[in-house]
Amino acid sequence: MAAGSVNPFNVSDSDEEAERRRDGHDAERSPSAETQGQNLGPFSPRADAEPGPLLLSGIRTGPGAVDPAGVGGAETRVSVDAIAAQLLRDQYILTALELHTELLEAGRELPRLRDYFSNPGNFERQSGTPPACKEQGLGPGAALNRTGSISTLDSLDFTRYSDDGNRETDERVAVLEFELRKAKETIQALRTNLTEAAECEIPSQERKNYKSSPEIQEPIRPLEKRALNFLVNEYLLKNEYKLSSITFSDENDDQDFELWDDVGLNISKPPDLLQLYRNCGSSQLSPRETADVGVDTCDLPENFISQEAVQRIETIQEQEMVQELEYQINLLNSEKQSLAEKITQLQSEIEGMQRSVSVVTPPACPSSGAGRPCVSGVDAAHLHHHVDSTTPTATATPATPGSDSSPSTQCHGTFKSPSHHSRSPGHFHQPNRKLSPAFHQALLSFCHTSADSRLGSEVSRIADSEDSVMLMLGRCLPHIVPNVLLAKREELIPLILCTACLHPEPKERDQLLHILFNLIKRPDDDQRQMILTGCVAFARHVGPTRVEAELLPQCWEQINHKYPERRLLVAESCGALAPYLPKEIRSSLVLSMLQQMLAEDKVDLVREAVVKSLGVIMGYIDDPDKYSQGFELMLLSLGDQSERVVSATHQVFIPAFAAWTTELGNLQSHLIPSLLSRIEKLLQQGEHGFDEHKLHMFLSALQSLIPPLFAVVLQNAPFTSRARLSSEVTPIEVTRFPRPASPLQDVATLVGSRELLAVLLQLHEHQLQHEGTTGWDSLLWVVNQLLPRLIEIVGGVYVASSTCVHEFSRFFWRLCRTFGKTFTNAKVKPQFQEILRLSEENVDASAGNGVLTKATVPIYATGVLTCYNQEEDRKLLVGFLEDVMTTLSLSHAPLDSLKASFVELGANPAYHELLLTVLWFGVVHTSALVRCTAARMFELTLRGMNEALIDKRVAPALITLCSGPEFSVRISTIPAFGTIMETVTQRELLERVKMQLASFLEDPQYQDQHSLHMEIIKTFGRVGPNAEPRFRDEFVLPHLHKLALVNNVQTVEQKRMDVASQLFEAYSALSCCFISEEVMVNHFLPGMRCLRSDMEHLSPEHEVILSSMIKECELKAESRAMGEVPGSVSIAASLVGEDAKTKFLSKMGQLTTSGAMLANVFQRKK
Repeated sequence: MAAGSVNPFNVSDSDEEAERRRDGHDAERSPSAETQGQNLGPFSPRADAEPGPLLLSGIRTGPGAVDPAGVGGAETRVSVDAIAAQLLRDQYILTALELHTELLEAGRELPRLRDYFSNPGNFERQSGTPPACKEQGLGPGAALNRTGSISTLDSLDFTRYSDDGNRETDERVAVLEFELRKAKETIQALRTNLTEAAECEIPSQERKNYKSSPEIQEPIRPLEKRALNFLVNEYLLKNEYKLSSITFSDENDDQDFELWDDVGLNISKPPDLLQLYRNCGSSQLSPRETADVGVDTCDLPENFISQEAVQRIETIQEQEMVQELEYQINLLNSEKQSLAEKITQLQSEIEGMQRSVSVVTPPACPSSGAGRPCVSGVDAAHLHHHVDSTTPTATATPATPGSDSSPSTQCHGTFKSPSHHSRSPGHFHQPNRKLSPAFHQALLSFCHTSADSRLGSEVSRIADSEDSVMLMLGRCLPHIVPNVLLAKREELIPLILCTACLHPEPKERDQLLHILFNLIKRPDDDQRQMILTGCVAFARHVGPTRVEAELLPQCWEQINHKYPERRLLVAESCGALAPYLPKEIRSSLVLSMLQQMLAEDKVDLVREAVVKSLGVIMGYIDDPDKYSQGFELMLLSLGDQSERVVSATHQVFIPAFAAWTTELGNLQSHLIPSLLSRIEKLLQQGEHGFDEHKLHMFLSALQSLIPPLFAVVLQNAPFTSRARLSSEVTPIEVTRFPRPASPLQDVATLVGSRELLAVLLQLHEHQLQHEGTTGWDSLLWVVNQLLPRLIEIVGGVYVASSTCVHEFSRFFWRLCRTFGKTFTNAKVKPQFQEILRLSEENVDASAGNGVLTKATVPIYATGVLTCYNQEEDRKLLVGFLEDVMTTLSLSHAPLDSLKASFVELGANPAYHELLLTVLWFGVVHTSALVRCTAARMFELTLRGMNEALIDKRVAPALITLCSGPEFSVRISTIPAFGTIMETVTQRELLERVKMQLASFLEDPQYQDQHSLHMEIIKTFGRVGPNAEPRFRDEFVLPHLHKLALVNNVQTVEQKRMDVASQLFEAYSALSCCFISEEVMVNHFLPGMRCLRSDMEHLSPEHEVILSSMIKECELKAESRAMGEVPGSVSIAASLVGEDAKTKFLSKMGQLTTSGAMLANVFQRKK
């Protein structure tokens, strides 16, 4: 080695070893290498270059530095980069890899080693070539080195080359075969890339044209395009444009952006876009980014290596030495810059020490100007010596001619801070003392001020500009947040948001927003509201691009968070940020996020927030192609199992979706017809396959669409252009519209204001009353298409389903109330009346009057005729019910439709008087059939009716019916009497009913009335368990016993079987009641034994059940007889009661006056 070189490992090589290495290099260097300047690797200088400057690049030099040649074995510190360069030059690859790994673990990654080991081209060598013989000059007859393997260094099997890595022959053969196969694949890929490059090579004549005409740009080549794509994607990822990077990757799906080699094996990776931009004036590439790739000429076409290619390669090889030297210069410049920074830091420390140390000021200082502090010559010399000894490279500012060259002036020039942008420190009064600065410094060290720690450094460095404040907050907030109480962390939201808005670094902003969304482990409603308010303020400040790039990724990361509060925050933030997002992201990414959460999240609150945010999205979306997706989301939300989610759908989502549908023109053409089609398909499934839940879902959606439909009718009316606001308009009545589920369903909100709605309503009524519907297409669609289709659907509803009848009744009620009384009387009622045809010609059932038996009757009566409650409306309802009752009774038709009407109306106490008026019409009717129908309808109206009304109007009507001559009418009153016994508690009324029922059982004229006995037994079984115990023990059970005895002697087999079946049902229901021992022994058990004797002959399977029931009742009676004294409570029950009483009182005695402790007594044990 040269005399001036330094061993990078601080170990002296022997002279023989150094000489041998020198001889080896000289012997291995070929003449071609001598002329072409061949290097050993992508970063290595020429083999004959002097390594001294490289190895000495890390040695600090100063005025007192000693010449290394004269020291010989003196210990000298060498930079790590120099060691790495020496290792790579001498091909100590494993040692360099170890060094690289240790530097990575220590957090001090070396660019030279990183670039070397990340380049697979450095390891594609022929295994037989010695390390020093890497010359690969390509002359006209020179050959390229053959590629040995495409394996990178981290995939090499180093155990094959270790001392203990002996392998079996077959294993070595397998490995070699694998490497051979991979090498062939590499050669094939290389051939493809080189062939493409040759095909895309522009002819020389065209290239000359491009050079002669600069305005004509040379077309891009495929490999250039792939390289630029890679660099653009790399730039997007480095600068946190994640979504843009994903989109860019999708658009170039034929390229792998994870691997540079996918660009082309004969292409070396250039610097990144930023470096290219900064060095746009230079056409040379950094040596750290280049790589050598060797290809055997045997695998290439014969005419590929042209003279131009050879010259280009020679030029590159000649430039490599210059590039390496530039690289060394860059290292020296970086070291110089670091030393300059240290000098600046030391000067700042000296300046601070100067301010803190008191300097003795003489009484008169002629050299100093007025008001300037003066430093004594001794102190200035002392401080100047301190500066020279601390920073040898720092020099004092030279005195210029005409300037003050006193020591004081020199001292001030020496301590002047280089950072001129900082604010000048305040002037402090210095004490008139003669203490040395060292003593002052030592004295101040006892004040416990330290800038050694991170926090100390931040505290001692006061921000002097807005940018520095943002940088300081970005550094400090991640350390502040974990130490703040969870209950008070929302106080940090303004600081975090302001810093995230104004901080210049994208990574710091991303970290701050991550802290914001993870600020509170499980944020409550108020905390989430504060975070959302901050996000909205952030979005307003930074604009849609940064909202997409910075806020949305935070939401996406927490979409599957384990805490529902965090997922709830994500769902709410999607809606809150919707107005501030780009429209493409709003209708694609955000919509997909919410759809995923709606389908997958298990928590009701989260899905509720998702539905509300979807409603907000529907208010801002403007992509017509998303309509079908919105319709499916509406159905999915309506079908949710949670009432909260369904309620949010009606309150927010459906109104917003309907508003968008109205703008698209799909409300009347698609949305409402689609829901009607689904209802029709449900009704076609029949009575057994009918899904009431889905019917409710679709009908409720239609019901929520009534206000938007009416708003469309008003806004598209012929009079809309004449609508003018004025003070003379009649205000809208409070009860004009049904109460909306949310403000979004208020018609006033839909049209714009309540004043405008009042004007439109007045014109609407005038148009219907005087001018008609000509030219009013939106209203004509309702009249001619919607109403007929709805009435047809109603005709197919199963009338016995009270749920279906109620749902359709509520829908028609809201429809008529929303469109108004004039519309209802003029358009809705005539269409129903035309269908029902209540006339004398249709009394006979054979005349085709089946529509009266369908659900059309109860829905028309309860949904249309009850929407207005004036006198004429009530008269119309009473007359319709009387006509239906008369028509159905006289035609012997089923009464299901009339019963459904009475049940629906009877649920509202406001219609009890009206129903009794209808029933009294039937009581006094001349036809017994009508009176029988009226008697049966009484049973349906009694539940929920006032007892005073029952006493004054129902009981007299029933007794009037019982006084008639027809037995069928009397029998029809029995269920109503039973319902009175079940629901009424008034003693006198119960006695009257009891007497009437007793007359049915004891009067000889009823003894042979089989149907009467059947009705009484059925009624007793229905009302017995709920009736008053005294009435059950004294009346029901004794008469059942008598009926069972009479049935034993019944000669008609069928009648005996019918009564026995009813008795079995009645006794089964009554067996669950508490029955006294006397009644059990005297009536209940004897009656069951009589029934068992009937069942032995008629139904043996029922006899087995009766026997077990009788045995159980006998055991109960025996246990009571053994445990009770006649006329007293059982001893066991008494003891249990006393024990419970004692425990309760003792527990109460232990309590203090605390209400909380009192509440704990009644809590259920967990």
